[in-house]
Amino acid sequence: MKRNMAMLLSVVLLGLSLTACTSSKDSSNDLKASPKPDSSSTTPALSGDDLAFSKFPNPVDVHIGMVVDPTDKTLPEGDSVSNNQYTRYLKEKYNINVIVDWTAATGNDFKQKVSLTIASGKLPDGMVVDDRSFMTKAASSGLLYDITDLFQQYQSSQVKDIMASTDGRALENASYKGKMVSLPNITVDTDGVHVLWVRKDWLDKLQLPVPKTTSDIEKTAKAFMDNKLGGDKTIGIAGPSKNSFPYSTFLLSSNNMGGFDPIFGAMDAYPGYWLDNGDGSVSYGTLTDNTKNTLALLADWYKKGLIDPEVGTRDNVGDPINANQAGIFFGPWWNGGYGNGDSFKNDPTANWQAYPVYSDDNKWNAHMKTTGSTYTIISKNAKPDVVKAILIMNNALVRDEATFDLSVAVGWYPLRNVMAAANETEYEYAELLKVLKGETQPEDYNKPNSLYKLMYADAKKVKDVIKAPYDDLNVSNFNTANFGDFQRLYSIMIGDRPFTTIPIDKKVYSVTYNQTPTMETKWANLKKMEDETVLKIILGQAPIDSFDKFVKDWKAQGGDEITKEVAELLKK
Repeated sequence: MKRNMAMLLSVVLLGLSLTACTSSKDSSNDLKASPKPDSSSTTPALSGDDLAFSKFPNPVDVHIGMVVDPTDKTLPEGDSVSNNQYTRYLKEKYNINVIVDWTAATGNDFKQKVSLTIASGKLPDGMVVDDRSFMTKAASSGLLYDITDLFQQYQSSQVKDIMASTDGRALENASYKGKMVSLPNITVDTDGVHVLWVRKDWLDKLQLPVPKTTSDIEKTAKAFMDNKLGGDKTIGIAGPSKNSFPYSTFLLSSNNMGGFDPIFGAMDAYPGYWLDNGDGSVSYGTLTDNTKNTLALLADWYKKGLIDPEVGTRDNVGDPINANQAGIFFGPWWNGGYGNGDSFKNDPTANWQAYPVYSDDNKWNAHMKTTGSTYTIISKNAKPDVVKAILIMNNALVRDEATFDLSVAVGWYPLRNVMAAANETEYEYAELLKVLKGETQPEDYNKPNSLYKLMYADAKKVKDVIKAPYDDLNVSNFNTANFGDFQRLYSIMIGDRPFTTIPIDKKVYSVTYNQTPTMETKWANLKKMEDETVLKIILGQAPIDSFDKFVKDWKAQGGDEITKEVAELLKK
């Protein structure tokens, strides 16, 4: 396994040949091998980016399953999931005809659909799954295409550089038994760093300081409630919906809008993560006393009415935020621009600002993400041209996203699976400030196939969206005329400001972000037990002492066995 993975890393990141490796047979692997190139062709062979962005001479049909955000209203009248600016772009540019076999709503509906699809063994040509366990389940069932060779041939120079920026982690995540069986999601590091989003205009109205600690947040939320700044339905703190989570986990380590991640961090608690104890042993972060203490705090806030009374049951976490009923929520950099767009439409003075949450001893503690949490999987029954088409679709998204009209949400792009350099947002924050201040010019960033793929486009737009003064940006500095550009630049310049300008005192990584063998059979039940216990405690439906029974049951029902497996991974 290690030798195969080392071979894969050298192939994809250094461009070496896989011919010798892929000619050997692996009787334990049912993955379909990539076809060898036809050396008998008299047509000059394309290579590099010429091949990565080549147009098919004849139409290629790609059947997909697709996740759809039911709250998104950006598709123009007459357009649909299978006929919109993105599908037309793929048809006109590459002769790729996208056929959407089925859709499912974001959250549990999509997870259930993916689970049933894999269980049936009848996958569409491609779909993006939001949990690595879906990928490994499909791979272990022999349902996935081994894209090792084709990816080596068809990856664009940008994709290659982005893959390399992860030092092999992305390739490892995308592989199963030494074979590359998916396209990995590679997201910016700050996707996993959750911050406090607060209505600064509400703070100013009440002449309150920015809350820094948990006790400050409690006082602020109470003041918002007492003064009904969001009307009769004012919510102090918005929380997770039925489709999101109280905290990120090692399997879903980023982009948890509405979760309480910064509160746990401020209490030096890291539930859902596997923690290195520093002595060769590991522990599961949910089982710690610090997690128990944080749950007690959240239960107290809920009892006092400071947290959304519909926490855990709302259809969408953004509903009270977009309705401008909530004064505080937690999430990563993009949640306060992309994630709450209707808030600004409903109230142009909604001055959402992002800040760290500190411990009582003034430390910013944050759990850190893996390279990404979604994967494009391809059916083993897909024809070679279809596999090539899916790889080209990915290359095109990486290269051309900056040219799209983002007033139509890019989530409508078929098989959208984000790939970005790990430090893209902090790089852009710093460079865009230089453009605004006249220290650099947009043309300075006109570098074809740049690792920072959106930088040039953003540099050309930033002065149209943001006006001076630039040192303390508020919503009043932003022009919302092109709302897609506003959302992106607000997310970067406001949402990413804490991560870029303030050092994190304690970064906590999970020992593993993948499943161990025993997890494949026992984790679902353990996770269900955990989710139910945590939510019941927060909602006051179970006493805090029930946490102790949960810990005991978790260990007895497979948790101790899994902990030993994770400890072995640490030794390696």
